Amino acid sequence: MTNIPMYVHAITLDPDSNSPILILKETAGERTLPIWIGLLEATAIATEMEKIEFARPMTHDLTVNLMKAMGVEIIKVEVSDLKENTYYALVTLKQGDHMVTVDARPSDAVAIALRANAEILVSDSVLQKSHPPRPKAAADGESSEEKKRWAEILEELDPDAFKYKM
Repeated sequence: MTNIPMYVHAITLDPDSNSPILILKETAGERTLPIWIGLLEATAIATEMEKIEFARPMTHDLTVNLMKAMGVEIIKVEVSDLKENTYYALVTLKQGDHMVTVDARPSDAVAIALRANAEILVSDSVLQKSHPPRPKAAADGESSEEKKRWAEILEELDPDAFKYKM
């Protein structure tokens, strides 16, 4: 299984639902991975991207601070799977010679990775599942409704709509 290094390219809003979308982009390529996330997680990611500091640590800051205080290094986060439209992530931690991998939501994993300067990876299988090969045109020349809707969303996204870019 190949892991692709990625970075947080932007956070934008779905024009239909106003839900935040985290957009990861391949470090050495053009592939992207949009992940619909919650508002609180989007705020946690955006505040770190913008280097906004609060008087007291927020949840993801606290998590990183606890790990550092215990001598635990956050090595990497990996968006590892996509099942039934739900993304899964893993956070790899190291303490001395001991390594452990912990299950996480991708939005939390990315918020932590940004604070810990940890590598963000996406499994190639996740990219393939999220961007299946373009379907051949149906007999009447139409592709599936879902594929058309996604194509329309991507075409309509105005670069100025991206709330945060890196």
